[in-house]
Order: sequence, then C-alpha cells, then structure tokens
Amino acid sequence: MTTSIQGAASQRHKAAPAVLVLEDGRTFRGRAYGAVGVTFGEAVFSTGMTGYQETLTDPSYHRQVVVMTAPHVGNTGVNDEDPESKRIWVAGYVVRDPARVPSNWRARRSLDEELRSQGVVGISGVDTRALTRHLRERGAMRVGIFSGNALPDEGTMLAEVRQAPEMKGANLAAEVATNETYVVPAIGEKKFTVAAVDLGIKGMTPHRMAERGIEVHVLPATATAEDVYAVNPDGVFFSNGPGDPATADGPVAVMREVLARRTPLFGICFGNQILGRALGFGTYKLKYGHRGINQPVQDRTTGKVEVTAHNHGFAVDAPLGKVSETPYGRAEVSHVCLNDQVVEGLHLLDQPAFSVQYHPEAAAGPHDAAYLFDRFVSLMEGQRA
Repeated sequence: MTTSIQGAASQRHKAAPAVLVLEDGRTFRGRAYGAVGVTFGEAVFSTGMTGYQETLTDPSYHRQVVVMTAPHVGNTGVNDEDPESKRIWVAGYVVRDPARVPSNWRARRSLDEELRSQGVVGISGVDTRALTRHLRERGAMRVGIFSGNALPDEGTMLAEVRQAPEMKGANLAAEVATNETYVVPAIGEKKFTVAAVDLGIKGMTPHRMAERGIEVHVLPATATAEDVYAVNPDGVFFSNGPGDPATADGPVAVMREVLARRTPLFGICFGNQILGRALGFGTYKLKYGHRGINQPVQDRTTGKVEVTAHNHGFAVDAPLGKVSETPYGRAEVSHVCLNDQVVEGLHLLDQPAFSVQYHPEAAAGPHDAAYLFDRFVSLMEGQRA
C-alpha cells in the first residue's frame, strides 16, 4: 500500500493542467485530480468536513460536480467499508488541497487513485472559497472540468458547458436505482416487512431499518403499486435520489395508492418531495441547495433542533404556518431548516405517513435524526395494534 500511495503522490505532483469553466463564463485553473479528461454537470458545494467517501458514492449526486468547502480532502484515503453504493456517482470533484499521503488504518488506496480507477475527472488547487461564494451569489449552474496537456480555448470550453443538460427537468432516478428487487434481512428477530422504492437509495438506509428488526425489500424506481404490495409490507419507504421531482410521475402515482390504502409511509429526501407532490403541493429548485453534514433543522413537533446531513437542490412548496387540507387528510410541515426556512419535513395528521428532506441514516453523520426510524417503527406498531 505504501508504494502505491507514494506513487500516487508523485503522479499528482506531475498532474496535467486543468480548468473549471462555469456556464456564466467564470473560470478557475488548477491541476488534474483523479482521471484526466472532460466532464460536465451541475456545480454544487458540500460543507461537510468529513465523509467524502460517502458523498462520492451517494447516488443523489448523479450528474453533479461537487465542490468541497473543506480545504484539505483525502486525508484518510479510501477504504472498502464506507461506500454508500457500488460506485462513485459524482460527475466531477473539486478540491483545494488534496492530501499528499493518506493516513488511516483502514485505507486501501488514495482518493486520487480511486477517482482515476473509476474515471472521475476532478481538479485540485482551486480557490474553493471563492468558487463557493460565487455559487452562493449566482446559484448552482452548469460546469465543465477540462484537464490534459492540450486544452481547448476558453470560448470552446464555455460553449460546450452551455450545451450540457440542466438539472431542472432531469429525470434521473431510474438511472441510479436497482434493476431488480433485492432483500436486506432483519438483524436479529424479524418484526416487520418494508417495501422500499429505490430512487437512489444509500446503503446505510436499509441497514438502519434492519437494525430495528425490519426486513427490507428494495424495489426498482419503476415499481408499481402491485409490485409494492406483492411483498405484503407492513410499511412503505421512498428513498433519496437525484433529479427534478417534477418528473417523477410514476413514484407519485404509487405513493398516492399507498396513501389511499393507509399503509404506514416514510420518505427521505426525494421521497419527501414525492410526498409533497402526492399531497398536491408543488416543488421548486433552490438557488444553491443544501449539501453537507452540518445543517440545522427544527423538528416542529418537539421543538428540538437537530444538526443534520443534507443533499438536495429541490424543495417542497408547502405553507409553514397552517394545517393544509389534502385528498388524504390534514397535513402540515413538521421540520424546517433554520438557515432559510425551507420545508424539511411533512406529516399527515389523519393517517400514518411522514417524510423528511434530509438524511437521518447519517452516513457519515451526524446522528441527531436517528429517532425518525424509530418513529417509522412506531407507526407500523400502531397500525398492527
């Protein structure tokens, strides 16, 4: 491992030049990090100071170029235990100061090596503080990373960036979800069966349910209501995932069937937006979104404030100050982000259904919101009683 890591450090020292080009014309120059080549996506920033391996492998980051606000990235290398899926999903990766030599007893290779082996184009040596401030002021936008010893002129690169697809209107869940149903068995005594619709699920999510005695049947994003009820579920779960919720008509239709049958329901992230649409609320694109593991959210049902993990660029447009009448009973906003008052959770008052916009499975942390899985268990216990 030492030889491999030292070789990676030497290669990085001789890395090819790279340029990051935003669709508004601003450019940042640096050195290639990871694979050398060209990539396009939506430029977003993540405020987490740790957990980069979980970020990279989160399917919700599909078609996004992630800018890390933490200045030093790659310290602990890459291991084989922490990925949230079978591959890296980010379209590109932007760091300021990559670790020259990773140091962790679980490390198997460097982050640079992992990015190269999976063909992920990145850039290092960028003023990520300036880039983040630019995105906060101008909003998330299309971006390209170009690396190599023979780069096109800036006009050509900018034209290519502006031809890339936008995130608004993108239907991406089926591109990252499982193609076939699989089962995550309960840990210990089996208490419940849950049908989980995979819209880009993270591996830790069914694990958190399994820890509570739940056998989780993970279904493709294209699953129908008949597929969901074929597993005879005690509860139904809708996962996180990438893309614009306005395109997810199929999952919305399935969720409406679940609500009509009054089956206990829990949604996370994209699942929260699906619930919003199923209840008749709209969704909209945030200026630059919430991404990181340090976002303050208030649970309005208890008054408690949680530090939470986020990864979303869209939100539900629901009223904060009143109970809303929906086709499935009364609904209200249960959680709100204290930074900007964005809706971070919904729950129904007349039947067992709720959702949150953030990630209570908390990989790589924090764990303030783990109680939400217990709340889901309580709904299923109540329905069974």
